[in-house]
Amino acid sequence: MNIYVLVKRVPDTESKIRIDHEKNVIIEEGLNFILSPYDEYGVEEALRIKEAQGGKVTVISAGTDATNMILKKCLAMGADEAVLIKDETLETYDGFRTAKILAAAFKNKFTDYDLLLFGKQSVGADNMQIPSMIAELLDLPQVNVVTKLDIKDREGTAHREIEGAVEKVKFTLPAVVSAQKGLNEPRYETLKGIMMAKRKEIPVLTLQDLGIDENELTPQVEMIKLESPPERKAGKVIEGEPEEAAKQIVEFLQKEAKVI
Repeated sequence: MNIYVLVKRVPDTESKIRIDHEKNVIIEEGLNFILSPYDEYGVEEALRIKEAQGGKVTVISAGTDATNMILKKCLAMGADEAVLIKDETLETYDGFRTAKILAAAFKNKFTDYDLLLFGKQSVGADNMQIPSMIAELLDLPQVNVVTKLDIKDREGTAHREIEGAVEKVKFTLPAVVSAQKGLNEPRYETLKGIMMAKRKEIPVLTLQDLGIDENELTPQVEMIKLESPPERKAGKVIEGEPEEAAKQIVEFLQKEAKVI
């Protein structure tokens, strides 16, 4: 079984984000980047399927040379191959642009796919669009936000959480599946895996290699303004006897918070 996992390099959620307000971009200097956490679930699930049924796991990401660091992490976790699709364009927050690039890769280069695994969303843009877009562009069945996955022969069964219930979906391969937290517990890289990943060469494909005309990738989304969320106001400390404190709390909830 040929399993491909699509991954993305994103800012560490614990990092302090700074914004270049003139260019409407995040300042990357001094910023720590990681493999998007939801993508880790996708990589782990691919490795588990391979261990149980055999096959090959390939991870693919679109981005600059800096993206190699997350591809190396995936190799260290146990992926067999990694491929970088070279794209120097800064983050556009346009899922359709990225989906067209990745879909072209599977139409023109990696046509032997059985299963395409994604994280349900990146923690950078949080658009949660690309898995569905690629499924549509490739005319594949899809199941998103999956918390349990079983693959047998050419059929799959996925469980996904919906409001007040768990939905069970059956599908045939090839298919697109996106992973939700709870699907598995991603493994850590081993020392052996890290050493092997360092020595492994990562092939690079250009947009031209995929038969893509840059004019086809004009962003459909225009970034008007990028800014940090407002700082939280300092909390209030209420002192005094319980009866008086209770009155102050009620007054605050009525007049300031306006929740009662």
